[in-house]
Amino acid sequence: MNSDEMKEKAAQKAMDYVLDGMKLGLGTGSTAAKFVDLVGAAVADGLSVICVPTSVATRDQAAALNIPLTTLDETPHLDLTVDGADELDEQLRLVKGGGGALLREKIVATSSDKMVVIADDSKLVETLGAFPLPIEVVQFGLKSSLMMMNAMASRVGCSGDIKHRMLEDGTPFITDNGNFILDCHFGRIEKPEALSGAFAQVPGVVENGLFLAIADVAIIAGEEGITTLELGA
Repeated sequence: MNSDEMKEKAAQKAMDYVLDGMKLGLGTGSTAAKFVDLVGAAVADGLSVICVPTSVATRDQAAALNIPLTTLDETPHLDLTVDGADELDEQLRLVKGGGGALLREKIVATSSDKMVVIADDSKLVETLGAFPLPIEVVQFGLKSSLMMMNAMASRVGCSGDIKHRMLEDGTPFITDNGNFILDCHFGRIEKPEALSGAFAQVPGVVENGLFLAIADVAIIAGEEGITTLELGA
């Protein structure tokens, strides 16, 4: 079973959590896209849900599948969000934002009663940080924010390059919110909570890609089948 097939299996299992009449948050990324496709198929078969997408890309995908959509302004409380992760550990701490949607993903997830994470087993790690940690920052004062972020990271034992994310044509990646992304190549994040708190003190930082005490369930697909991790289990 290849990675794509594992993502599909995890997305299929996540459908077990979807009930008729739910208000759903739809994640962003290659694994979340599998789930959105399944929701679209279920809606075509009569499932009644209303969904909040976490990015323009997910909104466009869901709209093409005729999934009923709303916004958090119209529907501020959701029953369930299903999303992927770039990394997760056994405490269900996540690194997200590889696709640049971390701010909306975090807002939607924390507006939900439950967050279910779907991933292939390559995303499960002992220590977060091998995947570069994305940070969404405002465009104004970028160099000042970067300098302060380096100082804050150092205080909590993290070191490594913090790089401005660029597109292939050499222009800056711009989020759906009009902000930049800085990717932190730390290698290891021994104290995620401390790092998240440190970055929250930088005025130019909008949000970081550490999702801590947010995910409730992780569905992880591997060669030997599905493993489910639950918070507190």
